[in-house]
Amino acid sequence: MALLEEKSFIKKITPFNRLDDYELEKLIDTLDVVYFKENTVLLSSNEKPAFLYFIIKGVVQELQEDTVISVYGNNEYFDPISLIENHSKHSFKTTSETICYALPRETFLEIMYQNEELEGYFFQSISKKLNNSVGNEQSKEFVNLMIARVKDAYMQKPIIIDENETIFNTVQILKKNKASSILVKTNDGKMGIVTDTDFREKIVLNRIDFDAPISKIATWGLKTINQNEFLFNAQITMNKFGVKRLIVIDEVENIIGVLDLISLTSFFASQTYSVILEIDNTQNIEELKIASEKFVRVIRMLYAKGVKVRYIAKIISQLNNKLFKRLFELIAPEELKMQSALIIMGSEGREEQILRTDQDNALILSNDCTVSKEIIEEFTQNFTNNLIECGYPRCNGNIMVSNPFWVKTQDEFEETIFEWINNPSEENHMNLAIFYDAFAVAGDKYLLVNLKKYLFQKATDSSVFHSFFAKPVLNFETPIGMFANFIVDKKEHKDELDIKKGGIFPIVHGIRALSLEKKIRKTNTVHRIKELEELGVLDREFSMEIIESFNLLLTLRLKFRLEKIDSKEPLDNYINPNRLNSLEKDLLRDSFKIVEKFKKFISFHFKLNLM
Repeated sequence: MALLEEKSFIKKITPFNRLDDYELEKLIDTLDVVYFKENTVLLSSNEKPAFLYFIIKGVVQELQEDTVISVYGNNEYFDPISLIENHSKHSFKTTSETICYALPRETFLEIMYQNEELEGYFFQSISKKLNNSVGNEQSKEFVNLMIARVKDAYMQKPIIIDENETIFNTVQILKKNKASSILVKTNDGKMGIVTDTDFREKIVLNRIDFDAPISKIATWGLKTINQNEFLFNAQITMNKFGVKRLIVIDEVENIIGVLDLISLTSFFASQTYSVILEIDNTQNIEELKIASEKFVRVIRMLYAKGVKVRYIAKIISQLNNKLFKRLFELIAPEELKMQSALIIMGSEGREEQILRTDQDNALILSNDCTVSKEIIEEFTQNFTNNLIECGYPRCNGNIMVSNPFWVKTQDEFEETIFEWINNPSEENHMNLAIFYDAFAVAGDKYLLVNLKKYLFQKATDSSVFHSFFAKPVLNFETPIGMFANFIVDKKEHKDELDIKKGGIFPIVHGIRALSLEKKIRKTNTVHRIKELEELGVLDREFSMEIIESFNLLLTLRLKFRLEKIDSKEPLDNYINPNRLNSLEKDLLRDSFKIVEKFKKFISFHFKLNLM
């Protein structure tokens, strides 16, 4: 390319469009044009990078082991963070013939550190970068939570003392080590923990003798996590069990450290945990409503960080579950709380609903429930109305606790499940599908466990039943034509396509049908896919194709829904493929091809062509 073309190319790329002429000339003087064949590894993990690459033509994947975590296309560059740190955590590989400009690391760093605006761009907060980046849909944090491991975060070194050590000596040990917690070991090897909070709240308030054994104030039943586990899962574990510290172990279960909430939240500044604490501490519906309004902000922050949508969905599910549980605790009559189970179903039960579209919930009553119908009806109406106040719209199909059909005793639900299974109809099978995805968030959760057992007992092994159950997978056409063109709506949703009907639903329901056939208890679609792979129903390559296609479809739906929130449009499942960049269009085409391949697999597996 001529010098003028190089200059024109670089000036179109943020943030290099902020360089002055002198800096731009210096950059261009050191550029080289390089060519790479398909499947060439440009940079390996743990390698020191030598160049910043600007892609002129082609596609490059960023990989952590075998997992694709990012894709770069024309007019994009990679990887400035590796250059700054002089170390690459991931590998970069071409997926087609690729032509790049290669900028030497020395030149990049020299120009960056001499230009405050350029330096600020690479070191500023993610939200600011999003506001300043024209044309950038997402930005990447220096460390992406999705791929960060527990060992990447700061851990307090383990301090272990005997259970008979005195409280006074323990304080001395804590002070000497400048620690906030200490582990206590019993003679039979059981481990407990004492924190600085325990000294204030247990010793002082209870006037315990300083010479008493430390075991007297220790907390037992510690939660552990492997050092190689995703840091994301550490947050999920803390949220689930309501703890502020996890004991970190290695592969042979040796204790190597203590991960506390402060370290985790400083690493993961998404404010997720603060929202959870806010929900837990709410005293009334108005406070709960205020807390729920922060969910979209959390979603935006995670999305901006580049966290995969399925992980965002897990975190948001934690928030939703906390909110549902807290609302139940606030307004349910005391006598009802242990005589019922509040369950969520559909996408909520599968941990796949990110932005709230509608309610899907039910109430299972114990067979010996003593609460009157009038009190139950008053509670269920209040529950639905309060959820609406918190931003959860009324379900169009009326699948809510305010509908008496979805409030029944365990025996009555068993009769209903029997009806769904033995009297096949589209409505019965869809109700069965929704219930199969159910998850209990409050009350006596064993009521749902028992109903799931009953469901698996009664779900016939008849191929006819499973074929009828799987048939809705073929209800909607995949919106891609013979020549890989997108088939879009020509009327009400002009130039748009329904990504749920066209891609998400066939995957969700097809996997659900296979899972019911194999009596899989997991509700999340990706978890079901992985178990189906372990059972040999899906091969590894195909299961990975389905998972990645599913993730892309969910990501694109979220992208357009966030835009609709900004423009105050009603949320739906429509996207406009004309508003995607060329790489996104290619990925969407590939995903629809995988959907079509999966539908053919389901059709063959359940012999739907014979129905």
